[in-house]
Amino acid sequence: MTLDAAGSPAASTRMTRGQVLVLVLLLASQFTLCVDFSVLNVALPTVGAKLGFSDANVQWIATAFALCAAGFTLLFGRIGDYLGKLRVFGVGMTALGLASLLGGLATSPAVLLTARVAQGLATAAVTPAALSLLTTTFPDGPLRQRALGLNSVMMSTGFTSGAVLGGVLTDLMSWRWAFLVNVPIAAAVVAVAPFVLRDTSPRDRTRLDLPGAALVTSGLLALVYGATRLGAQGVRDRWAIGCLVAAAALLVGFWWAERRHPRPLVPVTILTRRTVGWGNAAGLVTFSMEPALVFLLTMYLQHVLHLNPLRTGLMLATMGAGAIVGGWAGPRVIASVGVRWATAGGLTVQAVLTALLVFVGPTLGSLWLVGATTFVGAVGHVCAIVGFMVSATTGLPDREQGLATGLATMTQQVAIAVGVPVMSAVAIGLGGLDSLPALRWAMVVDAGVVLAGAVLVGQGLRAAGPGSGVNAVLPEPRSARGPEPRSVGDPEPRAVGAPEWTAASR
Repeated sequence: MTLDAAGSPAASTRMTRGQVLVLVLLLASQFTLCVDFSVLNVALPTVGAKLGFSDANVQWIATAFALCAAGFTLLFGRIGDYLGKLRVFGVGMTALGLASLLGGLATSPAVLLTARVAQGLATAAVTPAALSLLTTTFPDGPLRQRALGLNSVMMSTGFTSGAVLGGVLTDLMSWRWAFLVNVPIAAAVVAVAPFVLRDTSPRDRTRLDLPGAALVTSGLLALVYGATRLGAQGVRDRWAIGCLVAAAALLVGFWWAERRHPRPLVPVTILTRRTVGWGNAAGLVTFSMEPALVFLLTMYLQHVLHLNPLRTGLMLATMGAGAIVGGWAGPRVIASVGVRWATAGGLTVQAVLTALLVFVGPTLGSLWLVGATTFVGAVGHVCAIVGFMVSATTGLPDREQGLATGLATMTQQVAIAVGVPVMSAVAIGLGGLDSLPALRWAMVVDAGVVLAGAVLVGQGLRAAGPGSGVNAVLPEPRSARGPEPRSVGDPEPRAVGAPEWTAASR
């Protein structure tokens, strides 16, 4: 045991063998889930042609997944608090493996879309459960920051690797392997999980808030569907606008209902904590605009430079390399300057490097600029993700981790699902997805959104005072904390100013 300057047990900076095993297992599951988001994006035209999708309906291969993954995440995150996160994780991974097998063997559009819906539901169940198991395994402090940093690497590299993998498998083997590759990974995780994972958080025995669940799920479904139609049809599509208006009404109704419900699905007062609210705002910005940039670059590489799916995917591999560096750097940046500067700084780097893509041209000579900017931009992107995860999930007791990780995961899923179609609509409105000037201006808009987010998040986290629980989430620079301890004793005491969220307070 090592004692800190005050004579109390200090937090360990070394992972135990058991924690390493938990981390490897959960990271493998997170990587697989994130690959599913993007693995078919490059291969959509090929899949549509092979199975007989019409040009108007091929986008449903991606939309069916995004709708379920985003719409049901918060509900399944809360169900994990009731039934047990480990149980939901196991059922979800089993469903993911079976759905992937079904998709790989699909012979008709109906079967493939059924598989994509099942994959989306499995993702909505597994992602918050896995993140919650991770945060309850690692206590607040350097270990959790390191684990969340590695988790952020897996999320970002999973998304970009999906584009690479989709191009490689489509060109060299078959699009079916984009599904089948998940089957052995899911089977291995399901087989090992009962021997490695432990769910130590107490279960919530109160009744599930069904009206709240119906409002938030239908609101998120309407939001994602409306945004998707907006990207495909443009701002003149009445269904798209109607769905977005309905989504706003449903989500406002959800907020109003939760404030008055005695046992709400989501105690909305948790979002009044600046660290949680602004942390999720940072996640919304970075997770919506970086995948949107991947989409815009895919259009540029294929429609302007006329690269095939394989070369397009390999070109985007630089993002994965940058994400690895960002995951290594993120926790170290947080330890040095705190979460506020790490998050806002990461968003600023992402914005500046995205803006530089305005200089891409119509020849292959621009590939070096794409590679360099996407590499450095991905470093900033993942630093922002680490800051988002630390802000949104720490400083809360274990029994609230299902809620906190459900909110964080919902932010991630909704952002990815909404960002791509919105930026697609911007590019279409400016001239089309095959127009170089339109794609350039869409990238400028992308950069502007991220830069505005960096300013707002930096100001929002700055305003978090001692009474907001900021000390539980935003660590001081290392120079102010003194030397890091080397081992662990008793559990770390709750930080001053961090409220204890209980069933009674909800």
